[in-house]
Amino acid sequence: MKVIRIPAGVYAANCYIVYSENSKEGIVIDPGGDVDDIMSHIKELGLNIKYIILTHGHGDHIGGVKGIREYTKAPVAVHKDDEYMLKDGMANFSSTMVMGTIELNADILLEDGDELTFGDLKAEIIHTPGHTPGGITIKIGDSLFTGDTLFAGSIGRTDFPRSSFATIMDSIKNRLIIYPDDTKVYPGHGPSSTIKNEKASNPFIKQ
Repeated sequence: MKVIRIPAGVYAANCYIVYSENSKEGIVIDPGGDVDDIMSHIKELGLNIKYIILTHGHGDHIGGVKGIREYTKAPVAVHKDDEYMLKDGMANFSSTMVMGTIELNADILLEDGDELTFGDLKAEIIHTPGHTPGGITIKIGDSLFTGDTLFAGSIGRTDFPRSSFATIMDSIKNRLIIYPDDTKVYPGHGPSSTIKNEKASNPFIKQ
């Protein structure tokens, strides 16, 4: 498995291209903008993108979806509880962001436990609400793509409508840090980490 991180868009949300070296099949996680940059990586590597998977529906993570979907013809997948955000620029906050209103429809509505395969890899969907109702973490091998649920040294914001501090902490403590210490954490913003590092130094987990 290969992972490419692209801090995309004006809000530098981490877009990840994850692909199998064997098959050259891959996925794009959270294309928040910079469509040309993302596409150049896909072209250069000769990848067949099977899915565009969104960890949640906020505007800074979906800014490049339409362009990437048009180029790759890959279906867009989001958890069913965040579907409403994609369709409403006010709900996903894009209407108040610099990129302007973004509204789109998902092709696949995900639920906890769903699996999407690409090449010899498997993306397992873990429902981790709190930042948004339909926030997910994507587990691929020994890696967790946590969106805006868990960051290196922090957690996602819970001061938005339909977000919840209690819920995000339940997601982190009961659905994420249960994984082995050497599990890699690829968050929606900022640098990567490991479960070991977060258990040892993340103040929200330690409290």
